Amino acid sequence: MRVLSFLPAIMLALSVSAHAADPKPPAKPLPHTILVIDTAAGEVKFDVEVAADWRSQEYGLMNRKFLPRHTGMIFDFGSPSMTSFWMKNTLIPLDMLFIDEKGIVRKIHEGAKPHDETPLSSGGPVKSVLELNGGAVKARNIAVGNKVLSPQIGNAR
Repeated sequence: MRVLSFLPAIMLALSVSAHAADPKPPAKPLPHTILVIDTAAGEVKFDVEVAADWRSQEYGLMNRKFLPRHTGMIFDFGSPSMTSFWMKNTLIPLDMLFIDEKGIVRKIHEGAKPHDETPLSSGGPVKSVLELNGGAVKARNIAVGNKVLSPQIGNAR
């Protein structure tokens, strides 16, 4: 019985130590897909890496010094869930689009600051998060309510 009383403390210690180390990059390059955002000004295409597993999602765009124009990373959670992102070990500013299961942009966070550990919440359940270069949202007239068409979302043309 006494051993069970220590179980929560042991579980917490293991959890803290597992997250203390920086995440490792994915073992192999991530797959790419083309996605389209239907904006009021017209369609905008991006070539994005697909982070669909835990390891690639945890690492994300960390330690990158440059992200080419019209590229990004889509985080596919498989089903809608609440999520938060931070910018620890991220070297470039990013715009984040929080996308529901139908491909609708539900929330946008523009200009996430490099190295900032403040959680950036989805504000509700989302299926995907799209990370783009900081300033891409404004430069391409992307807005809440726009539709994202992608094989990852299941609504590609």
